[in-house]
Amino acid sequence: MVSLKNVIDEEIACQEWFLPGNSCCAGCGLEIALRWAMKALGPKTAMITPASCLNVVIGLWPKTAPNFSQFNMAFAAGAAAATGVSAAFKAKNYKFPGQGWDEMVSICFAGDGGTTDIGIQGLSGAAERNSNIIYVCYDNEAYMNTGIQRSSSTPHGALTTTTPFGKERYKKNVPAIMAAHEIPYVATCSISEPLDIYEKFKKAKSIEGCKYIQIFAPCPPGWGYLAEESIEIARLAVKTGFWILYEIENGVLTLSKKSKSLVDPSKRVPIIEYVSKQKRFAGISEKTLIEIQERVDHDWEKIVDQLECQSR
Repeated sequence: MVSLKNVIDEEIACQEWFLPGNSCCAGCGLEIALRWAMKALGPKTAMITPASCLNVVIGLWPKTAPNFSQFNMAFAAGAAAATGVSAAFKAKNYKFPGQGWDEMVSICFAGDGGTTDIGIQGLSGAAERNSNIIYVCYDNEAYMNTGIQRSSSTPHGALTTTTPFGKERYKKNVPAIMAAHEIPYVATCSISEPLDIYEKFKKAKSIEGCKYIQIFAPCPPGWGYLAEESIEIARLAVKTGFWILYEIENGVLTLSKKSKSLVDPSKRVPIIEYVSKQKRFAGISEKTLIEIQERVDHDWEKIVDQLECQSR
């Protein structure tokens, strides 16, 4: 077992910037993702939150859960607002003793609906400008806050209130889309690997320009499993290869520790071990199950091809 003392400063590990008393559901992947991201970023952070679960669970002023600057924002404007905040910090260039405004981080923390669908135009614009922001998608694979409707991040075969017979289309690969913008840093994380989240946010904070991080964040009520199983579900997503952990830094792809061995297909857990634990895949046909497994294998083939191209 890895000790936090061996990885991060113990004092930082004990600090919480997203405080108890918030109204997240038990087992919420968003809460775990946000807590560990903020351990890496610290209090000199200005967070933009487009419409999502996060807007709802922060609570009402003056008893709000975030112990850092946080702004609620319209659904489509997250990346644009974060760009404006970053530009304001640069223009003002505040250097008051003990304040460190010149070191402030501008971040957008959005759900998959506000990222892969409604917010992608602003996100693409920020990436094209290489705005000095961190854009985060906490990916719970549907519009959970408004009734569990499908998003373009919902996986093939999953039941939602708008796909009652299972979604026909496959999940949109937004990390690949962001990498195609040639921004300096793209990464994927999972709540099952909190130290990986911490390390990737630390790295993103140190890089100038537009950074994109997508975090796999299971949702107990939306996916249909017990709250105490969130980490197990997230871990199975990685072990099956359904969710691949990697970084793309200045165009160079690197697999993260938990995904490196999965280049060998025999090391991957069969996808049925993952989908069978979630009610959103209830009644899934054998045909659809085979299609999901084939899609996982296909995604890994693309990753392997990219790694081989880099090594030539």
